[in-house]
Amino acid sequence: MAGGERLTLAHISDLHLPTIGGFGPRHWTVKRTLGYLNWQRGRKLSFTRSAVDALIADMAGQRVDHLAVTGDLINLGLPAELEAATAFLKGLGSPEAVSVVPGNHDIYVRLKRDPGVARWREYMASDAFGQAVLVGIGARADGFPFVRRHGRVALIGLNSALPMPPFVAAGLLGGQQLGALERVLAKLKAQGLARVILIHHPPMVSLAPPRRGLLDARGFEEVIARCGAELVLHGHNHTNTLVWADGAQGRVPVVGIAAAGMSRMAKGRHALARYNLLRFIEDAGMLSIELVGRGLSAEGGDVAELERRVLTTSFALSGDTAGA
Repeated sequence: MAGGERLTLAHISDLHLPTIGGFGPRHWTVKRTLGYLNWQRGRKLSFTRSAVDALIADMAGQRVDHLAVTGDLINLGLPAELEAATAFLKGLGSPEAVSVVPGNHDIYVRLKRDPGVARWREYMASDAFGQAVLVGIGARADGFPFVRRHGRVALIGLNSALPMPPFVAAGLLGGQQLGALERVLAKLKAQGLARVILIHHPPMVSLAPPRRGLLDARGFEEVIARCGAELVLHGHNHTNTLVWADGAQGRVPVVGIAAAGMSRMAKGRHALARYNLLRFIEDAGMLSIELVGRGLSAEGGDVAELERRVLTTSFALSGDTAGA
């Protein structure tokens, strides 16, 4: 981005697409059965495809350069759901235009021969720039973290999802992924790039209890304290939040977002469907980030602007920016 230019990143999460089907006896597990009953008893009334479609239609008029989806596209991790979500992603855009990280409902139970979220591999893979960055980093065999570059912005995708017992919705990054993240953050900082982390689970201890939070959130916070970042985007809590993590060069905004599929308030606890626009604006060698929230204004209402604020950062564009 040259002076005065913008890059617009859209962020959605927790679509919970209502495509539960193909649920035969061979797919039964205790966790899936409990999840299916929970869906039938209430969640299916709150999560609708129409809410997701309304957001996507509105987004089409916002000149979005890239879309980040931070997990929970589906509900029970069923092969039929995963196939439907794959078709949905292809309708959203090409892998070059859309980045995905999985959520706990996408990796719901252990699968045997089914490829699971590997169906979305193209949307969760590093680009050529990211592949070069990851040389010698020690990324996991599943490709996480992945790195993608858009102008002066680098997206870092993390996988916090893994199968958990019934009634547990927690996530875990693990030592290998946290170590790779730390090395990636340092490398990208040296190149003068704005570093945006994508993760499903809220990555701070204060944001969720252990049963549904990130089990190594403290380790994540320690990495940010040592290396910093410019922005962290997450889902999972189905609420709109902004908190600040202590970073190496100043505070780091950590932004959570409401569920994109939420068409009606569930017992008054959750916000309606929404997506965020993150506009990266370069001016005089400094980068600022503007957040614009757009979503359902009311149950059955239209999509409208709900929030606008500048996320103040102290990020100066510098370093080796070859290829920008």
